[in-house]
Amino acid sequence: MSKSVEHELELLREEIRRHDELYYQQAKPEISDQAYDALLRKLKDLEQAHPELITPDSPSQRVGGSALRAFAAVRHGIPMISIDNTYSEGEVREFDQRVRKLLDGQAFSYICEPKIDGVSLSLRYENGLLTQAATRGDGEHGDDVTANARTMYDIPLRLIDPKNPVGGDFPKHVPPVLEVRGETYLTRMQFVTINQRQEAMGEEPYANPRNTAAGTLKLLDPRAVAARKLRFLPHGQGVVEGFEFSTYQQWLNYLKVLGFPVSEHIAPAEDIDAALQFIHQFNIQRKNLPYDTDGVVLKVNRLAQRRELGTTSRAPRWCIAFKYQPEQAETQLARVVFQVGKTGTITPVAEFEPPVFISGTQVYRASLHNFDEITRKDIRLYDQVIVQKAGEVIPYVVGSVAAKRPAEALIIAPPTTCPSCGSPAVRDGGFVRCQNLACPAQREERLLFFGARDQMDIENLGPAVVQQLIGKGLVKTLPDLYRLTLTDLTGLDRMGEKSAATLIAAIADSKSRGLERLLGGLGILHVGVRTAEDIAGHFSTLDSLANASINDFEAVEGVGEVVAQSLHRFLHELGGIELLRELEQLGVKTTPARVRPTGGPLAGKIVVVTGKLQRYDRHEIQSLIESLGGKAGDSVSKNTHLLVAGEDAGSKLAKARKLGVEVIDEAEFLKRIGII
Repeated sequence: MSKSVEHELELLREEIRRHDELYYQQAKPEISDQAYDALLRKLKDLEQAHPELITPDSPSQRVGGSALRAFAAVRHGIPMISIDNTYSEGEVREFDQRVRKLLDGQAFSYICEPKIDGVSLSLRYENGLLTQAATRGDGEHGDDVTANARTMYDIPLRLIDPKNPVGGDFPKHVPPVLEVRGETYLTRMQFVTINQRQEAMGEEPYANPRNTAAGTLKLLDPRAVAARKLRFLPHGQGVVEGFEFSTYQQWLNYLKVLGFPVSEHIAPAEDIDAALQFIHQFNIQRKNLPYDTDGVVLKVNRLAQRRELGTTSRAPRWCIAFKYQPEQAETQLARVVFQVGKTGTITPVAEFEPPVFISGTQVYRASLHNFDEITRKDIRLYDQVIVQKAGEVIPYVVGSVAAKRPAEALIIAPPTTCPSCGSPAVRDGGFVRCQNLACPAQREERLLFFGARDQMDIENLGPAVVQQLIGKGLVKTLPDLYRLTLTDLTGLDRMGEKSAATLIAAIADSKSRGLERLLGGLGILHVGVRTAEDIAGHFSTLDSLANASINDFEAVEGVGEVVAQSLHRFLHELGGIELLRELEQLGVKTTPARVRPTGGPLAGKIVVVTGKLQRYDRHEIQSLIESLGGKAGDSVSKNTHLLVAGEDAGSKLAKARKLGVEVIDEAEFLKRIGII
């Protein structure tokens, strides 16, 4: 192989990396977008001619490969725990007093950092190369989104080797393992661009930048992610091997050297007064930033002091987030419309005139949740109402302005018939429900829910496709979905042969999901994913489900009276058994995908785990229990056989002792199951 080609490729890559840094990190581009595209095209052409010379850190590899089938689970080396937050300056000062007390007279300082309204991400580098990117997930486990992270130009694919950095207080080479935690976000301008594209395609616009960023990060096609232009800013440290940093400021400075963008609004504060002064100043500055922020995070700067302060069971003791009070606006409740959900619940939705601008977006409408809530808040049609966003994301009505109530204000009465199908609407506490499973509005919501990732996981069965399938009469019931042909689908808008074949294959693939996913996907009132797994594990065939009484259902751990009645009614009054048998005839699996062992040391026992274990995380211990014939319970009840108590065990331990449930520690549990 010619050395000149290798040399030319490396020169091209270095030049493109330099322009990436100028554009994304320094905001000082030297060349036009067209000139940059020409360089990238030249690199791709040369690599295509010499594929053996393509490297994983090449700029050409930011978007490549086919769509993913699913995201693998990742266990974080250091948990990504949440932080405490407050809206009160007094509580910030109380936090400072706690830190002073715990540090027992030691001098300390803070770093003040903007709290970006985005999605947490952890990046792992091994020998300077990006090897993994993972979402926060539940803090212990996240999803592997490496392919999507590689599309973000703020994230280096290869770290710059510092060698002899200015200042000399950094490692001379990139540590063998280095994890960078940070926030993924969309700029406001990019969010507007995305919504313009949505509307141009006849799709509903997205609600806000944060939710859109979260959804984008979980797309299975990296090319679609690349088109959204997600951004990234670092704000924390994960696992680091080979070097120990002394302060957070040193860590941030090092990240700049490695090629990461670091917020220019991060500032040191020698004491709490200086920190609060920064909080006040930043509240003015943040409105001019290109991205959304909802507060300021105060962090103890010295890392050794952080270790000394430690964490509670929920959050670190060395940091706190001060969140700005959410914006509120006053407007008129002009209309109330009724929306029908997948379970037939009819939700009242407020529409405002004029719309109000809150936390970066125009708000036209908001859910009123249920009719008890409307009564409690004394909200009436034509009232002046106060609107704000929960967490600066979800708009809701705080209440009415009683002093401004007009004479024509009307009480909001629950509907007596379904607004979609005209069937009688039945009152159920604060809710009103349509009980007609053939209701068109329910049909659309049920089909979308049925195909969602946590249910039957049918890729590409999105809102636009579902609306057409129902609108053209191709799908009237769930079984109709499994009767679709290529000819049916290729007649839909924006659905070519390739897309149609992909959807048909995804529908066929969903047949093997098993009874637990099938039950969870039917939208049965009060039956969620975990309950569906419990029911499928206990009643493993359609015959046993059909023959079960309400008492039989209620006897299953975790299934109470309300759930048992709802499930029995769905199966026997609403045609659920007939629906399941029809799906079975079409090849849909109606036995559990996961069969619990009938033998083993925990056979027939319900085991609950509480507190932190040394050897297993929560998911691992639950899987272990079920592999040994037991059932991993979520809560302690009179039916619980055993409670395994780890460190910091709380209310479950107290309840187990009160009920007389046997309590053992982790070592005794492992001894009983034969591991030690």
